[in-house]
Amino acid sequence: MSDIDGIRAGRYCVFALHAHLVFVTKFRHKVFSDRHLTRMEEIMRAVCTDFDTDLIEFNGGDNHVHLLVNFPPKVALSKLVNSLKGVSSRRMRQEFPDLVRHYYQANRLWSASYFAGSVGGAPLTILRQYIEQQNRPG
Repeated sequence: MSDIDGIRAGRYCVFALHAHLVFVTKFRHKVFSDRHLTRMEEIMRAVCTDFDTDLIEFNGGDNHVHLLVNFPPKVALSKLVNSLKGVSSRRMRQEFPDLVRHYYQANRLWSASYFAGSVGGAPLTILRQYIEQQNRPG
């Protein structure tokens, strides 16, 4: 796939799909430090690569992370999220035993819920106006 100014092209389509994802820890426990987030970003970048998805930006706090991803239309966002959360939970708990003590009952790092929002392009009001103003045949 080629990538020109954030617009990617596949064999049959041209696209610019971006999503803002937010994951929170189970029970909103405050467990992350900078070293955790640094490793988490590496893990999540690897998962995104496996999905032919670009992790554009990553950051977080002590109980949540934010991701900005650019993904192709063939990727179901829910499957990407499931893999990001599953792989990162497993790897982080293996590599950082200090995280395990917070989740000895739940045996998972993340809350089941997540936020996903589409981002980029023109504001909705401008897009609606553009579509309304198309020359419809009579």
